Amino acid sequence: MVRVLMDEVVATDYGQLDLWFSDDVEDDGDIQTTFSGQVNGVAGAAIPGRIYLNLGRRSGGSPVRIEAHDGAISCDAEWEDIVEVSTVVGDQGNCGWTSWAGESGGQFVLPPGPHRVRVCARGRDAGDEGELADEVVDFY
Repeated sequence: MVRVLMDEVVATDYGQLDLWFSDDVEDDGDIQTTFSGQVNGVAGAAIPGRIYLNLGRRSGGSPVRIEAHDGAISCDAEWEDIVEVSTVVGDQGNCGWTSWAGESGGQFVLPPGPHRVRVCARGRDAGDEGELADEVVDFY
């Protein structure tokens, strides 16, 4: 079974999209800390309960869809970048997302406990090249 938790074009700046999985997550604003010990440049998950997504497009809108799946899923060939990371959802199950400086955001609920998160991206290079394009160019 698949539940769609969010599906919209996210207005962001500096390509920053933060996902949080607990009300208790502290954010000191240090992006480097979220990527500590990791080799990918897409999803920083070194801080428990928080994942920083580095979108290709610096400014504008990028379509983002967040889904919850009951089990393992296959990787679709349309995605150019796929990164898997782990996180922990807090006791209340309160989760959410916010773009840089809180320009946009929302909330969703997941069962408490450990979760595996797969981040799939397409068009990140186009997002970098077309950072001020009128149309969407990168997808997550």
